[in-house]
Amino acid sequence: MSSVVKDSLLILPYGNTLVNLVVSGEVRNDLVRRANELSSIQLSPRCLCDLELLATGAFSPLDRFMGKADYTRVLEEMRLADDTLFPIPITLPVVDGETIRIGNEIALRSPKNELMAIMLVEEVFQWDRDLEAAQVYRTTDVRHPLVAEMASWGKFYISGPLKVLELPKRYDFPDLRRTPVEVRSLLNRLRCPDVVAFQTRNPIHRAHEELTKRAADKIGGTLLLHPVVGLTKPGDIDHYTRVRSYKILVEKHYDSHRTVLSLLPLAMRFAGPKEALWHAIIRRNYGANYFIVGRDHASPGRDSNGNPFYGPYEAQELLAKFSSELGVKMVPYKELVYLPEEDRYEEVHRVPQGKKAISLSGTEVREEYLGNGKPLPAWFTRPEVAAILSQAYPPRHQQGFCVWFTGLPCAGKSTIAEILAVMLMGHGRQVTLLDGDVVRTHLSKGLGFSKADRDTNILRIGFVASEIARHDGAVICAAVSPYSATRNQVHSMVGEERFIMVFVDTPLEVCESRDLKGLYQKARRGEIKGFTGVDDPYEDPVAPEITLTTTDCSPEDNARKIVMYLMEKGFLAGD
Repeated sequence: MSSVVKDSLLILPYGNTLVNLVVSGEVRNDLVRRANELSSIQLSPRCLCDLELLATGAFSPLDRFMGKADYTRVLEEMRLADDTLFPIPITLPVVDGETIRIGNEIALRSPKNELMAIMLVEEVFQWDRDLEAAQVYRTTDVRHPLVAEMASWGKFYISGPLKVLELPKRYDFPDLRRTPVEVRSLLNRLRCPDVVAFQTRNPIHRAHEELTKRAADKIGGTLLLHPVVGLTKPGDIDHYTRVRSYKILVEKHYDSHRTVLSLLPLAMRFAGPKEALWHAIIRRNYGANYFIVGRDHASPGRDSNGNPFYGPYEAQELLAKFSSELGVKMVPYKELVYLPEEDRYEEVHRVPQGKKAISLSGTEVREEYLGNGKPLPAWFTRPEVAAILSQAYPPRHQQGFCVWFTGLPCAGKSTIAEILAVMLMGHGRQVTLLDGDVVRTHLSKGLGFSKADRDTNILRIGFVASEIARHDGAVICAAVSPYSATRNQVHSMVGEERFIMVFVDTPLEVCESRDLKGLYQKARRGEIKGFTGVDDPYEDPVAPEITLTTTDCSPEDNARKIVMYLMEKGFLAGD
């Protein structure tokens, strides 16, 4: 199914028509009646975002989750099987691929078990996580949020024609949640054939405002402000706060005859250069033929060794290379600085020698201003935006964080964690302590000690910790958590700036000597199978924020080291 775009001034969608997978009327009613007789799978939040954008044509020309031929060629050459340029795999992973029969229909349900779509299964195929990670993201480092997340996906992908019965219900900002057809309609009314799109997952400050206005002026066209409100990076400012700031900016400071604000429910991959191509394709489907790309576009930050995953200008270079084929021209995001003597912004390379120029980095904004409760300067951010951010972003010593203890059994994690909790309460923080053994008794009752069950236990602790930290609570977790991939999934859940990994590096022989329960002895006699440190591995963290030794330092002194670290990072207020 597709929607032909007629009588439009705008660039045609990618592939010339917009895919439309949404069914209605008696066809829909019949499918709803049949759905209860079908087996079903529950979509992850990521797959639900993908389904919505497939259904409305944002991923045109894709009309389904990728089959093996498209998937394989996208990994190898950034192209679909028919040679169309497409850089990112859009797939539907499932755990029990062996039980899904080709030729059968299957119901797709939301995380809340709402019926969303029906798929006629045409393909079930296995995939290789490391291969996909290496070829799409150029890394298998689990510090990459998507690589870490992929460890929890099922081993099979499924594909087939989709009939979408319902789009996800969104109750926030419904007037700004528009399909490609609806955005194109608005843009057409502005009577400009040229549209420049701006991708953002951050607040728009004065420099961004100036840049976007200049971009629209340069092409003599319309500006599409198109912020991502699906899955972004843990630690990003929540989209509720961001959209409130976008709305007030557009209402007060942008030309309503040349600006459209619309929200994009996209689940980002943080694939850097390849993601820039993908974002350009998506924006073409919404009607844009120009796309602004900045430094480190869609970058997840740094890897386990502290190196950037991608070069700062790789995204600009790759999009410029394929611009003609995509039909979308790349507009480079030039760094702007403020000239206080002239009260204006200028591109940094155009500043006259000797002229005073000032700017603020994202780190300075978070740590020096918002983190300390200081108002952002008016030259940097509109007062209306600053007020919204100050409401949503408390000072650092009131923000949430997670201290995650990892180490061998009997390394001393729980002892240090308990002392740390008391010390933090003495500094005025309310603390939640999640001990691995205690959690197993309650939250994870019934789980065994297989690798899958251990991962499930750690991810449950991580989910609870991420929610506590997100709501500005302090949480301490003490769990063996032996596997790097699972720890890094938790790291991604909590967010880079809120997560402090503490590696309690106690030698194995010392841990055994402290084992009052005799678990190590039972493991060595074969009475316990899969015991960490004996017949199951413990993977040392690559780059923990803190490493503690317990043979030459008391638990109290180790806890004080963590307190000092938290004070240095601003999570604890000084006396």
